[in-house]
Amino acid sequence: MAILCRPAIAVPEHVITREETLELARTLHAEHPQLPLALRLIGNTGVATRHLVQPIEETLQHPGFEVRNARYEQEAKARVPGVIREALDHAQVTVDEIDLIVYVSCTGFMMPSMTAWLINTMNFRSDTRQLPISQLGCAAGGAAINRAHDFCTAYPDANVLIVACEFCSLLYQPTDLEVGNLLSNGLFGDALAAAVVRGRGGNGVRLASNGSHLVPDTEAWISYGVRDTGFHFRLDKRVPGTMPVLAPAMEALAKEHEWDAADLDFYIVHAGGPRILDDLCSSLGLPPEATRYSRATLTERGNIASAVVFDALERLFSEGGADDEARGIIAGFGPGITAEIALGNWVAAEPDKDERKPAVPVSSPVSSKARNRAWQSAGSTSHAAERPVSSQPGDGQGG
Repeated sequence: MAILCRPAIAVPEHVITREETLELARTLHAEHPQLPLALRLIGNTGVATRHLVQPIEETLQHPGFEVRNARYEQEAKARVPGVIREALDHAQVTVDEIDLIVYVSCTGFMMPSMTAWLINTMNFRSDTRQLPISQLGCAAGGAAINRAHDFCTAYPDANVLIVACEFCSLLYQPTDLEVGNLLSNGLFGDALAAAVVRGRGGNGVRLASNGSHLVPDTEAWISYGVRDTGFHFRLDKRVPGTMPVLAPAMEALAKEHEWDAADLDFYIVHAGGPRILDDLCSSLGLPPEATRYSRATLTERGNIASAVVFDALERLFSEGGADDEARGIIAGFGPGITAEIALGNWVAAEPDKDERKPAVPVSSPVSSKARNRAWQSAGSTSHAAERPVSSQPGDGQGG
């Protein structure tokens, strides 16, 4: 069965803190009638730092859509090969063994797709299939995993490379002054990710089932306005309230697989904002600690769109992973409103002499619900201490 191997993550070198973001908002929008509200929303995002592909001075300029998009292509071509090589190493496969490349991004446009450039430049086989995904936004990471799973189900010996490249800062629009846009300016960050789904072999998440759910009549809630100046992000204030609808979709997929979504061992969930994660925990009866990997991503990177689920998953790997056959869920949420959901079991690597203690103990007769109660009582684990995690509830959210 298909196994999602350890992701590789890269972030640009330019960093902006929450305090710097708030000060910029005060300086740039001193006369904005809703500045206090915008500052409160940005403060409630739980985002401590974000990485940008350009220095902040350049980010705040708008040289035009053509220049912006050219910068996207330039940076993607410079940065993507490195994360791909690392992901291939993690999965112990070579370029010759990749049968499909799924490239996801909603922050720049190229045609031919980046997949064609990668095949030519990195010497993938000329018959490698290509699947670019550009219009699912933050849900695209989950969609890429699910399409890779489908492909490996159809072709059991195949291997799929997934690449996510998101430079959200290149979408900054200085003339967009609605509160939702000011919030977005303090929420989204830049990052790249790559991961391999192997049809046979490997260790990580053995994908067991996947599904998609569209919340009816919410197409306008997360969207782009496409204008002469590029992509203008639009975010409806009702977005944070969608989790009570999305959580039942997660429960339904788990039930089809004879699992209980409230009784799993790990949760890798898109971090659009702290309220989305808090509402998920409330809906499923989970402690905040259950979504600690996603919370850490949000705190340290911001909302990095389709790359969130890979960054959160890499944090599980970095803690030593879970016990063999531990059960978990991966979910991405984005425009539509769309949810892309996957279920899987952990497949452990062969033990090493210096093997670290698994981050998610699942040995034995103790249920996940009992472990969740223990999490609630004990508070933060060593992982939370290593990676600052915001538990502050708030209404600063994004797609």
